Formats: sequence, C-alpha cells, structure tokens
Amino acid sequence: MPSPSLKDQVLNALRTVNDPDIKKDLVTLNMIKSVVVGDDNAVAVTVELTTPACPLKKKIENDCRGAIETMVPGVGEITIEMTANVKQGQSLNGKAPIPGIRNIIAVGSGKGGVGKSTTAVNLAMALAQTGARVALLDADIYGPNIPAMLGLTGRPQVIDNRIVPLEKNGVRAMSMGFLVADDQPVVWRGPMLHGAMRQLLNDVTWGDRDYLVVDLPPGTGDVQLSLCQSVPITGAVIVTTPQNVAIHDAQKGLAMFRQLNVPILGIVENMSWFECPECGHRDHVFGRGGGQTFADNSRTALLGEIPLNSLLRKAMDEGFPPAADPAQEPYYTLYRDIAERVAQRVSILNSAQAPKPFAIVND
Repeated sequence: MPSPSLKDQVLNALRTVNDPDIKKDLVTLNMIKSVVVGDDNAVAVTVELTTPACPLKKKIENDCRGAIETMVPGVGEITIEMTANVKQGQSLNGKAPIPGIRNIIAVGSGKGGVGKSTTAVNLAMALAQTGARVALLDADIYGPNIPAMLGLTGRPQVIDNRIVPLEKNGVRAMSMGFLVADDQPVVWRGPMLHGAMRQLLNDVTWGDRDYLVVDLPPGTGDVQLSLCQSVPITGAVIVTTPQNVAIHDAQKGLAMFRQLNVPILGIVENMSWFECPECGHRDHVFGRGGGQTFADNSRTALLGEIPLNSLLRKAMDEGFPPAADPAQEPYYTLYRDIAERVAQRVSILNSAQAPKPFAIVND
C-alpha cells in the first residue's frame, strides 16, 4: 500500500483539531477549505470559521499549526489563512427568513433606561469591526434613538418601492426616526405597529448581511410579539442593570422570549459600577453581581459588564459609538468581547449540536 501523500498527512493531522465550541474536528465540520502543497513541502491551509467574530480564532490557528508540525514529518513552511462564512440561522416554526439576512439578533429589556439601545448600537458596530456584514433595525417605534446615536440624519431613498437604509461605519441602519420629524410623536395602536414592523423588516433593501441586530422597545408588548411571530429570530440578548428592580423586569423579558421559542444568547449588565476618574475607586451605584446572579438563575451567560461613565454617554449623544473606534477604550474592547461572545453563541446554535431547550447553558 502506498504511503499517504503530504496533503493526506496534513488532513489527517487536522482531524485531531476540534472546534472548541462544536466539539468536532475541523475536517468533519468542513471547515478546512483547501490544503495546497508547494515547493520544499510548503503547506498552505485555508480554514473557514463560522463567524469572523470568533473569539477562539487564534487558538484554532495555533492548534492547526501545532498539529501539522507535530504529526507531519518533513513539512516545510506552514501558512494558515483564517476566513469565515456565517451560516443561515435556524428557521423556527416555518417562518421565512428575510432575504439576505442570515441571523436576527434581538436586543431587549424588561424596562427602559437600562442602556438597551446603547448596547444594540455598539453590538452592531463591534460585529462590523470584526469583518461581519451587519445591519441595525430600530424597532422602538415610539422612541427611536438609533439615528441620534449613529449621528445619522436625512431621509432614506426609495428605489423600486424599497427603502434603502442609511449607513454608518459599514452598518446599514433603518429607523422610524428617519421617516418622521424629530418632534413628531408616533401615536399608533397595535395593528398599525404590526404593519410598520413588517414594512421595516421586509420592505428594506438590507443586502447580504450576516447579522441584523434589532433594538426592541422596552417591555413585552406588541412590537416584540409582532417581531417574534413574523420572522425567525436566531437569538435574543437581554440588557439589565444590577439592581433588583431592573432584573425583576428583565426576567419577564427573558421569559417572554422563551415562551415564544426564541433562544437566549445571554445577559449584558449595564452601569455595573462607576469608576472615579480621580482616584480609580469603583462605586457599585446600582448594586453588585445582579447580572451574574440573573444569568446563573436563568441558565444562560453573562456576556459582559459595562461601567457607568460620562465618556460613553457623551460618545452616544454625539453619534460616535465607541465600539467603532479603537481609541475609545475601555469601551471598544468591552463591546468587542461582548460581540465575540454573541457571535460564538449564534454559531453554536446554528450547528447541528445546538443545545435544547432554547438557551445556551454555561459550561
């Protein structure tokens, strides 16, 4: 029997490298897209991840390199290219996906004033910073804040009876705030809200997007129900602050998503502490550890803790989300970490090993 070729030896070595989340080897998962052997036994491998926001990208690359170096004698220079292809989210209960949108991530809360819109905007921006194709929908019909937070003004164009979203830092955005005057209230009942949601979802030229982040209004009302009944939502992020009153309401929001068979991606705790700019002392103004306890009791993940700081407030008021600007630390890194965890959990859900019931449980 002839000995295996160098290419086959490389593939065999890569069969020992598992995706850390899905727990299967990269070859079986069809994540090895090419193995090319060149002069002097140089090897070039292309690995296709399930998201460009993969927090374990460097580990997977190092594991591949280490397996080849250890198991393939005589190999030359090793080049590993890391690419990504985000999978289509699961279509639950026969709901048709929005054309071009692979995954819908809902951002909700049980009450207002906890920083939900700030979280949604920065999550979208952070995902885009990783190289993902991202859209952002402001579904808060009564109080649309996304235009101001993005620093976007003006009316979107309508081409062939479809709305062309505005764009900021590569994120395509749509909001009722683009369609009505700043001082004009939206006074609608449930059926009108349902019709508006359907139009904002389906009559917008989103293009090919890996993720559509949806900023929901506070509470558990008509807009949430309309969204969950109309389109397949890949998963939901719940935003809260640490104190008991906020968490009590956030629990209702989480329960609503689970009742509607929407997976919970995790919890973001806002206003976790205030750090004195003079002495560095941390004051836990709204309590301490509430988000972690909420996540533990809900059998889901605490995705991140965001401190209270006037720099964040100022950046959002002026339309410059810190997740889009590496100079705006620590928020750039904090939101990047949250985005990577969200993308990671979306990838797990979209794999054949998606855990059930509709929650991702901490290890």
